[in-house]
Amino acid sequence: MDNNVTRYNVQLYIYDLSRGMARSLSPIMLGKQLDGIWHTAVVAYGEEFFYGGEGISSCPPGGTMLGPPDTVVELGETEVTEEIFMEYLSSLGESTYRGDRYRLFEHNCNTFTNEVAQFMTGNSIPSHITDLPSEVLSTPFGQILRPILDSIHIAPPGGNVINRGRNA
Repeated sequence: MDNNVTRYNVQLYIYDLSRGMARSLSPIMLGKQLDGIWHTAVVAYGEEFFYGGEGISSCPPGGTMLGPPDTVVELGETEVTEEIFMEYLSSLGESTYRGDRYRLFEHNCNTFTNEVAQFMTGNSIPSHITDLPSEVLSTPFGQILRPILDSIHIAPPGGNVINRGRNA
């Protein structure tokens, strides 16, 4: 093992966009308990990276209008350098994670953080987060709300867009 390899800590920031309301209202509205409506971001190299309707963005950790995260999960360490990571994000921002490709249920912040986490550490984000869209859509009320929810693009204010890539 090479002792000269630098390792970087990678964290998952988890935010409940409902601010606790999902926990109390979901049994009534959906007929099942949801603990939150999750927005996630990956924190590495002293920056928080996330995906939304504007594309891939970054900010200082906890620097969006969402404030500090509700939960921080240690994803592990990576040997990927910041330079390689930024090239990787730029590539994703021009293709897979352009702002115009954002879809609340199928292609969202959690899809992004899961892919980035696997690239960086080989680990996935918690399944209760990635399974949330199918949990909501499995209910009659979720199906009724889908057309409305499909039009929502979440982009927490306070980030700097890395690569707009809207119509590239």
